[in-house]
Amino acid sequence: MKVALLATCLVDQLYPAVAHSVSQVLRRFGCEVTFPPGQVCCGQPALNSGYFDDARRVAARVLDAFEDAEHVVTPSGSCAAMVRHHYERLFEDEPARLAAAQRLSGKLHEFSQFLVNVLKVERIDGWFPHAVTFHPSCHGARLLGVREEPLALLRAVPGLSLRPLPQADDCCGFGGTFAVKLPEISLAIADEKLRHVAETGVSFLVGTDLGCLMHLSGRMQRRGLRVEALHIAQLVERALGGAAEKA
Repeated sequence: MKVALLATCLVDQLYPAVAHSVSQVLRRFGCEVTFPPGQVCCGQPALNSGYFDDARRVAARVLDAFEDAEHVVTPSGSCAAMVRHHYERLFEDEPARLAAAQRLSGKLHEFSQFLVNVLKVERIDGWFPHAVTFHPSCHGARLLGVREEPLALLRAVPGLSLRPLPQADDCCGFGGTFAVKLPEISLAIADEKLRHVAETGVSFLVGTDLGCLMHLSGRMQRRGLRVEALHIAQLVERALGGAAEKA
């Protein structure tokens, strides 16, 4: 199965290791992974800030970059939601672009959804003997419907202890430009989230969106909370590597 990676801006600029983890995991499950070099930002920051023409320009480049892809996988429910929910609106007056947006929407998958729903992964042949809790990001859960797939994937990892996060559906406080425009409110929301993370007593906080993980990780470091934030692809890669360690 051929898979094109939509890496996202945060991965490209700040978390390239996540792209490596996604690629390595997909390859372990038999996929051929490519990285279309023409890809750029999905356009979400511009759209959220009211710059619709700028969002349309970069979105058009994304459509061109992935036009020939068989499947497209991204480590971000937020960016996937942008493509699925907003591209058609951006190009509603451009029939050719609208058709391209619909094609991309039909073959685009968030990482955990792809593994569980497309590759039908039911067990990770690995080992991760740690306590973990999961934060569901707002865009992924509410707009994309990424709810059960990450949990199913975590439960498929031998040795992993998955602990429920109190008030898990509450926002982490990031919200993209919201954290920049209203930092005091953003930090207060993050602190509330981290109080619940601390209640679980886990060693790892796992998510599917790097915006949330970046926000919470930075706040945990400031507060001295010894919990490591991991993208779910990073955890799966570690688990796969842990099989040899267990043996």
